[in-house]
Amino acid sequence: MAERVSVLGVGVHLVDMNRTVQILSESIEEGRNGYVCLAPAHNIMACRDDSRLRDIFNRSLLTVPDGMGTVWMIRLGGHQTERVYGPDLMLKICERGQLLGWRHFFFGGEPKVAQQLVANLLIKFPALQVAGTFSPPFRNMTMAEIEKMTREINASNADFLWVGLGSPKQEHWMAEMRASLNSKILVGVGAAFDFISGNKAQAPKWMQNVGLEWLFRLISEPRRLWRRYSGYPLFVALALSQLLGLRSYPLEKSS
Repeated sequence: MAERVSVLGVGVHLVDMNRTVQILSESIEEGRNGYVCLAPAHNIMACRDDSRLRDIFNRSLLTVPDGMGTVWMIRLGGHQTERVYGPDLMLKICERGQLLGWRHFFFGGEPKVAQQLVANLLIKFPALQVAGTFSPPFRNMTMAEIEKMTREINASNADFLWVGLGSPKQEHWMAEMRASLNSKILVGVGAAFDFISGNKAQAPKWMQNVGLEWLFRLISEPRRLWRRYSGYPLFVALALSQLLGLRSYPLEKSS
């Protein structure tokens, strides 16, 4: 398993895309179950304000550097890493799974988004094994509904359960449901459902590579995302304080 390093107290694994796919492949083969968290800067900041969420990230099977801000901070700390972008990770795993017979369940998004997501994936990967989809209602589910949902997911015998509820809802959901589900790997992929389905526009690669994807998304959805990205200047300030040794952010997990 890859080493974790502290990014403001969140343990992010030192991985790139190939290493992430390798670890998840080995986990499937060896029967290691768990969930995967994505760690762009706004998730790091959310963990800073929510100790329970930070604990969820620090107990993951993998927490990957999904944003360039996270990647640059880790590199400035003297470590090697590359961005592991959620939508690209989904595509890589779906591609790899064609050869290995992995089954995929897609949880989240509106029904039409989930259906289009699967349709687009099957165009790219005709041998993809789709175990099912489930679009939860935009309200708290009743206990009976949760039990029915759990039975449906478990009956699918999915290897990968892709969770597209948005952060931090998807991380709390994965941590809460992990013990009740027999899917081997849960991956919280946020907006990947919208991007791969074509429901929302994705930032050009050059903007992604120079760390400006947040600006593209903010311009696209200012009302929904302004609060999320308003914390980025503070992230930079806190990251500098850690890198300069002015503040310490040890990795902590509750017992």
